[in-house]
Amino acid sequence: MAAALCCAVPLSTQAADDAPTSPGRVYDFQVLLDDKPIGVHRFTVTTDGAERRVTSDARLAVKFLGFEAYRYRHHADEHWQGDCLAALTSSTDDDGKTSSVRLRRPGELNEIVTGSGTVSVSGCLMSYAYWNPALRARSALLNPQTGRMDSVTIQRVGTGRLVRHGQEILAVDWRISGGEAPIDVWVTEEGEWVGLDSMVAKGRHKLSYRLP
Repeated sequence: MAAALCCAVPLSTQAADDAPTSPGRVYDFQVLLDDKPIGVHRFTVTTDGAERRVTSDARLAVKFLGFEAYRYRHHADEHWQGDCLAALTSSTDDDGKTSSVRLRRPGELNEIVTGSGTVSVSGCLMSYAYWNPALRARSALLNPQTGRMDSVTIQRVGTGRLVRHGQEILAVDWRISGGEAPIDVWVTEEGEWVGLDSMVAKGRHKLSYRLP
């Protein structure tokens, strides 16, 4: 279930050079499993010129017959300079299995630190930043839960209708393939990220993000 959860980062599509200073903005997504609410994923975003800081918190619980059958917690702090990640720290509790990831850039290389060790990667890295149209040109994305660089393909697959804040709207479906499961990212024609769908548990269940 965690593949889509760790990677959602909604921000303005405004160019970084033109982005105004913002004291903070909160995005609250309701998370659904097979159309039933299981929790929330909240993002707090602060923008200052070309720099962006994002805090992500996911808290989910799947209950069966009154008992908690599955529990997920994820927290991440990201620092962006333009379209490139400058730093990242994350911690995850995936139903009792804990993990952490740290990205740092002490020099020309990006160092990705996990419980398995440190890996150095060159170039400008992006996580699953659905807010940024530049994402669509990428062939690899940093997974903030696992610390792996996921090889991906991203393509527009059509349009559809979904509900945002209680109103039905038309949105474009951009599909990210190559991770654990395809992720359908719903974006308005104006570029606003408004939803997400992915199949989880080996394709048995549908996970969705919606704005309540």
